[in-house]
Amino acid sequence: MILNSDSMKPIYVQIAEWLETEILSESIKKDEKVYSQYQLAEMLNINPATAAKGLNILADENIVYKKRGLGMFVSEDAKKIIMAKRRNQTLKSLVAELVREAEHLQVTEEELIEMIQEAKRDMKGDS
Repeated sequence: MILNSDSMKPIYVQIAEWLETEILSESIKKDEKVYSQYQLAEMLNINPATAAKGLNILADENIVYKKRGLGMFVSEDAKKIIMAKRRNQTLKSLVAELVREAEHLQVTEEELIEMIQEAKRDMKGDS
């Protein structure tokens, strides 16, 4: 993981989002231990308190749970929670931005749908 210090997102948010992506890709599976704040701090060369804030975001959202004395583990519903969150926040804002830009450029709804379908075909061709 590479932190973007120029980003408008705080580092602890970037850490939380990176861990979410690791869970979505199943690099870290349900009931598996996630990195500790000290491991993250060492890996990313940051303050352990910053790493803890990232982990606490995930705990507050029930994506990870704490086992006293053992660390944090991925919850049973972590993937479902992350997918719903990203669908409702990230994807909706991206679509709204796309629609606004299409309107500025006078792209019709049909043209926009065709562009989306073409992008999906291109992605399938790449994999």
